[in-house]
Amino acid sequence: MTDANRMDADQYLPLQDIVALEFTHTVMGPSAGMFLADLGADVIRIEPPGGDRTRRLRGSGLGYFGFYNRNKRSLAIDIKRPESRPVLLRLIGSADVLIENMAVGTMARMGLGFDDLASDHPRLIYCALKGFLDGPHRNRAALDEVVQMMSGLAYMTGLPGRPLRMGASVIDVMGGLFGAFGILAALRERERTGRGCEVRSALFETAVFLMGQHLVQSALQGAPVQPMSVRTSAWSVYDVFQTADGEQIFLGLTSDAHWRRFCEAFGRADLAGDAALASNNQRIAARDRLMPEIRTLLAGLSRAEVFRRAQQADLPFAPVARPEDLFEDAHLLATGHLAASRVEGAAVRVPAQPFQLDGRRYSVRRDPPPAGVDGREILTRCGFAAADIAALERAGVVMLSGEMA
Repeated sequence: MTDANRMDADQYLPLQDIVALEFTHTVMGPSAGMFLADLGADVIRIEPPGGDRTRRLRGSGLGYFGFYNRNKRSLAIDIKRPESRPVLLRLIGSADVLIENMAVGTMARMGLGFDDLASDHPRLIYCALKGFLDGPHRNRAALDEVVQMMSGLAYMTGLPGRPLRMGASVIDVMGGLFGAFGILAALRERERTGRGCEVRSALFETAVFLMGQHLVQSALQGAPVQPMSVRTSAWSVYDVFQTADGEQIFLGLTSDAHWRRFCEAFGRADLAGDAALASNNQRIAARDRLMPEIRTLLAGLSRAEVFRRAQQADLPFAPVARPEDLFEDAHLLATGHLAASRVEGAAVRVPAQPFQLDGRRYSVRRDPPPAGVDGREILTRCGFAAADIAALERAGVVMLSGEMA
């Protein structure tokens, strides 16, 4: 913890007294555990010997394990072996929270479902993250992209006739976030009742929640909703524009005050004085003649000049950035929002949580763990003698040697 971006070792962490076991894979489950771990929970990642397969993903999956498993500890144990059951039950008995996003029925078949554990562990908060909540689709397999298609999100994102998934694992992460949100609510309720409960979050219902504004829009207008790419915008100027040096910028004018300041900053007093353009709704009606003028105006200026004028006029604007551009973003560099970490032996920088409590940031305290690296410590703290741990290792039930994260 030598990097300046890492939190002080003695900083109070809101969930530092909470222990969570994480039976998860890929993104949805690990993201829920990460949200708790960043806030100080002792999150123990249960992996198979050799490590979770997510560690070995390449292509767009290359960053999954490295980002969503920071601040956790790892226990590599073969949960399908009957010899693992006493170990798992002792771990569960010492935990506040269990998180799982296995296929429907997997945990129950191993005797580790909520109904199997609730009577012996009444204070346990059991978070099940699935594709669907209870209903006809409950047992269907689901992925982030599946529910983006089912919910209309991909339709709203792409061009007409060309549905397009969003450019990040939005539903997986938000499904994990809602799971973590439910866990926090359950912890608060447990303070009152002394009992845990089952928390359920699902991909499909998460995606449908994001569609709420469009459902209301459809009901109010009495007609199908158009994809965002061809929608009638609520704002007169709200688009991507080309500048003289071939760069793309976004400019959004969402009020009449924005419009007046834009006209002044960009030397178009004639547009400001046009009574037919005085209000946002009038400008929307006049978009066919207005937008070509705005495009021509901005195409005659460099990106730097557009940004200078827009910032001086306090207008919403942005470059069209790529992910790697964030490593050099002046705001992120100045605030330390990108924290140093090591993944697969390489130095990387990753985002902190996007909120603060009294100025405190919650970010990387521990790098993502090598598989099984914390097993001996975890088992010892659960009361296993050294000889018992050695026997479990010899039998192949646990792996204690670890591997690079």
